[in-house]
Amino acid sequence: MLAMSNIKCIKLLRNQKWLSISKIAETLHINWRTAKKYADEEQIPVPSGLPK
Repeated sequence: MLAMSNIKCIKLLRNQKWLSISKIAETLHINWRTAKKYADEEQIPVPSGLPK
């Protein structure tokens, strides 16, 4: 799972800057499928479990 800052960055690039999934993946150096997963999600995922 990506850090919350990266997830928020993906959502910002997709929703406000209107970048394509491919361009987001290239910019952030992440897998295309990972970029698509977080860009098209409705909600930001909540980390499960307690912090160690």
